Formats: sequence, C-alpha cells, structure tokens
Amino acid sequence: MVNWADLKIAIILLGPPGAGKGTQARLLSEKFGFAHISTGDMLRTAVKNGTEQGVRAKTFIEAGMLAPDEVVDGIVRERLQQEDCRRGFILDGYPRTLPQADTLQALFAQDVIRSFTIGISVKDDVLVARLGGRWICPSCNRTFSRQLSSGSLKGLCDKCGVALTQRNDDAVEVITERLRVYREQTAPLIKYYQERGTYFQIDGDQSPAKIFYSIRDTIAKRDGADRATAKGAAR
Repeated sequence: MVNWADLKIAIILLGPPGAGKGTQARLLSEKFGFAHISTGDMLRTAVKNGTEQGVRAKTFIEAGMLAPDEVVDGIVRERLQQEDCRRGFILDGYPRTLPQADTLQALFAQDVIRSFTIGISVKDDVLVARLGGRWICPSCNRTFSRQLSSGSLKGLCDKCGVALTQRNDDAVEVITERLRVYREQTAPLIKYYQERGTYFQIDGDQSPAKIFYSIRDTIAKRDGADRATAKGAAR
C-alpha cells in the first residue's frame, strides 16, 4: 500500500517569461523546505563557467530560444539526484517542451513522485513591461524592478550589496521572441498536464504575496483530496 505522506512531491511552475515563477519558487521553497531548481539559473551558470553544456546552450539563450532538450534533460536529471531533493523539489523553468515533459514523467514513475503543476497566467503587455524593467542580482539571482533598483536601493541588491544588472535576454526584441517561443513550444504543456489531472491555473496579474497564497491553498486542497482518496482506497 502506498503511504502518501512518505511520497516525494514535485511542484512544477509553468508560465511565460516574466510571470514570476522564480519569485514563487523561492517562496514555496521557504514554505515547504523543498529544493528550488531553476534550469535558467543552472544554464546561465554553465554558460558563465564555460562548461561543455554551457557552450552548447549559450547561442540559444542569448537569442531568446530554448536550449536543446538533451542539454536541459541532462542537467535536471543530475540535479534531482542530489540530497536536498529527497523530500521534494520545485521546478522553475522545466519542462518547457513536450519531450521534456515525457522525460520528467518517466523520472516521476521511477521514484513514485506526486506532482502538482501550477500555471501562472499573465497578459503579454504586462510581461513586456515587467521584463523590460527587470534587474537581477548576479550574486543571489534575486529580481528587482526598475523603480525599486533606481530608488531606495540605488542599483544595489539589499541582501548582497552587489550592483544589479540586466540580462541580455531582457532586451525588448529578445523578449518578443521569448514570448513567441513560449506560446509555440511551452503553452501546449498546459493541455498535457490538464489531461493528467495535475494542472491548476493561477492569476499572475496580482501581488506576489497573493499569488503565493493562491498556490499554497491550491496545493493544500489537492493534497487533502489525494490523501482522502488514498485513505478510502486502503479500507
């Protein structure tokens, strides 16, 4: 008999660039104590360090395109084997294509992992405004708005004291291409997870705190229903 309380949990965050997946992943990681796995951060680190996978991914990333599936799959598969993923993990930026989703489902089947897929929905005009005014701390990868970074923080991270920077892929022309790629390759994942009964959509055009509470409550409600179903089946 499966003991749901002992199963590893995966939270998959879906949404276009600028939807706030990174912010929510960090908040959920703090709430549940799960590892926050950002494929974007891992790929950018690989590019910065000039690793074999980083060199392969660099051209794609700077053009606003997705890195090849085999590169991303390999990075994620290796990351999920680490000790901090033992109880659960939050995927931020993966999967982004249907083949990646199939790879992930195969990994879930091997470890009997329970998953929740959260889609954060935001309109394109809001996304372009967000991304064009986004600043990043190169040390801790926290995100800041143009107004905040140029105001009280004076261009510095309030945690690290490091000068904030803008990513190359946040240029307007690259943003447009990233959104096009999302709609073409990543949006079909919504149907993929809807068909599996694990998809829940959240309104992303609200404050980060409200988005977090919506995600938290959605997961708690579904978790309770799953446990009740498992308990009834065990009788």
